[in-house]
Amino acid sequence: MGATMDDETLLRLFEQGTFPADQWGHREHVKVAYLLLRRYPLAESTDRMRSALQAFATIHSVPNVLERGYHETITLVWMQLVHFTLCEYGPAESADHFYEQHPELSQSRALRFFYSRDRLMSWEAKQKFVDPDITPLPKPKNR
Repeated sequence: MGATMDDETLLRLFEQGTFPADQWGHREHVKVAYLLLRRYPLAESTDRMRSALQAFATIHSVPNVLERGYHETITLVWMQLVHFTLCEYGPAESADHFYEQHPELSQSRALRFFYSRDRLMSWEAKQKFVDPDITPLPKPKNR
């Protein structure tokens, strides 16, 4: 569903909390981040993503345990990585095309380049943003 859904429908269903939980995955996270970043500045996009993900977790009764539920650091890092990619390489025809043009964003484990497992999978990182302990996140040159 998410791979063939048009951008407006994907964003609307996500923001309404009606996107099917069993079809929500990493690809959809990246696509929604891209769509938000195309419409709003990074800070506002991040706030919207945070609010919608927290609502989504509540609506779908996702348990708030260390390995599941909303994770602040993971959300902020992915928003920054998508923002970096968008700034450096520009937009695409659609969220699907953006995702397909940037296979580096398809690897959910890419955060291992920036964070040790202990740091990222801690309650502190889940509840508030923590800086990487391996290497800093990239900063866009173009914005």
